Amino acid sequence: MKGNNPYLVVIVIQAIYAAMFLLSKAAFDHGMNNFIFVFYRQAIATIFLTPFTFFFEWKTAPPLPFWTFCKIFFLSLCGITLSLDIYGIGLIYTSATLAAATTNCLPVITFFLALLLRIESLKIRTTYGVAKLIGTVACLGGAAILAFYKGPPLKLLSHYHLLDYHRSPQHQGHAPSASWIKGCFLVLLSNACFGLWLVLQAFIIKSFPSKLLFTTIQCFLSSIQSLVIALAIERDVEQWKLGWNVRLLAGIMVTGVTYYLQTWVIEKKGPVFLAMSTPLALIITIFASAIILGDIISLGRWIGTDSRTLLRTVGKEQREYAKSNNAGRGAAIGIMSLQLR
Repeated sequence: MKGNNPYLVVIVIQAIYAAMFLLSKAAFDHGMNNFIFVFYRQAIATIFLTPFTFFFEWKTAPPLPFWTFCKIFFLSLCGITLSLDIYGIGLIYTSATLAAATTNCLPVITFFLALLLRIESLKIRTTYGVAKLIGTVACLGGAAILAFYKGPPLKLLSHYHLLDYHRSPQHQGHAPSASWIKGCFLVLLSNACFGLWLVLQAFIIKSFPSKLLFTTIQCFLSSIQSLVIALAIERDVEQWKLGWNVRLLAGIMVTGVTYYLQTWVIEKKGPVFLAMSTPLALIITIFASAIILGDIISLGRWIGTDSRTLLRTVGKEQREYAKSNNAGRGAAIGIMSLQLR
């Protein structure tokens, strides 16, 4: 694949993520159990990745000490199992658009955690430090606007909906403010768990550098953990019937197909190029949720989204600045975040 193909591939990747935001929201609001959904997603991803792991890394992988295995277990519990479970609950209370928007909080959350663990530093007297600070403030401001201010609805696309989904009593346009704020908090808490996972795995990958095997082990452990949680909460046999539905698509498309596509893009263009495409998922989700699901787009959402766009723009500039000064310590963390989320 040559020429402009990397640009086409990142559009496909973000379109898949946007589709999953929409499908997951619609499925949860119509009765699909979030905890069972997470189990199937991780189990199918494990099945998909296992053959590649055996073929490419099984013979060359270093030994896995028991203590390192325990670290991976708790890392999977925090960053994948609990993160995805909480994320799904928050999605039920809010909307697919907000779920896509809050993903842009990850760089700031990860930066704060890395700062606390002394992996990163903040020098506010430098251009690099000022860029970080401005991006952080913009992101936090956007998150606050999304959570506490909706504003008047923008009726630009609200009359066009391909599905009758907008009449559902659980639709976000009719959700009480308390539920919306609760959902925002849960989604941000999920991102905090995921950000902690990004930071802590940087320590483990130093002693266990087999990235594909490391990823597969995490998916496997997360499958077991999410199975235990799902069994404890949901006993209805009908909910466990897989079928050819969104649970299967989530495991194959999001954690399977996009894994390969992202790896290819990173190899060709680098992690920064792929990270720059993240806002595409938000843009696609906003318009698709309005047209397909009849989602109500409010003024507050647009303002919050614009604040996050500022964050992404400033963030790209400070990354390039850091790269030119040999300060690209977060590249490995960025790669792994793109692989599992």
